Amino acid sequence: MKAMLLLCALGGLMACSARAEVSEAAADHFLIGFSARVEAPPAKVYVALGEVARWWSAEHTWSGTAANLSLKAEAGGCFCERWAGGSAEHGRVVMALKNELLRLDAALGPLQERAVTGVLSFSLQPMDDEATRLDVDYRVNAASGSGLEQIAPAVDNVLAMQIDRLLRYIDTGSADEAPAAEAAGSVEPPSRRAARAELIEEWSRQAAATRAAKGNEETRSDKPAKPPKP
Repeated sequence: MKAMLLLCALGGLMACSARAEVSEAAADHFLIGFSARVEAPPAKVYVALGEVARWWSAEHTWSGTAANLSLKAEAGGCFCERWAGGSAEHGRVVMALKNELLRLDAALGPLQERAVTGVLSFSLQPMDDEATRLDVDYRVNAASGSGLEQIAPAVDNVLAMQIDRLLRYIDTGSADEAPAAEAAGSVEPPSRRAARAELIEEWSRQAAATRAAKGNEETRSDKPAKPPKP
């Protein structure tokens, strides 16, 4: 499957293009690649990557709030989410080269419970006129028969949305989409909406189950013990 991630000029300030592609997909692995020209120097792009709470979509968090996210751009640094009563590790940095590369060991979202191995890499290369070439690769591997080829298109669509938000944040300081009037000429394909909705539903199901389990544990711990029978 090959999908184009459309990044329109916002108020004439941004001129960048990106491609998203599931270049490999099988039951035990998939590889998703993105490429974009960013109208900002590598130093600015690298800093923005670490400000994940400003551009990651709240729809793809366990707590429902992007402000609970943090990412420390150094080896061993946690891409974590912390909220009252819980926490989650989305990934962990395995390599950080300032203004050049940020690589994480990350089984994102619903992939976490599938016991997969995922490597998410952001590579930055300087271009002319203070621009940056941003390449994003997400490689996921699992045991044979894991059915990863079925979920790869949905992961592609969701990750494309995150990169879209990152690029808007770099350019405008806000990851939010332009008002409807400005975006009237851009129509998201129904297939992309459906695939993303499916993954959001699965993420929400897992998050709700996690919160319910936590609530049950707290209820049991608060319940007074029955007095012994005489």
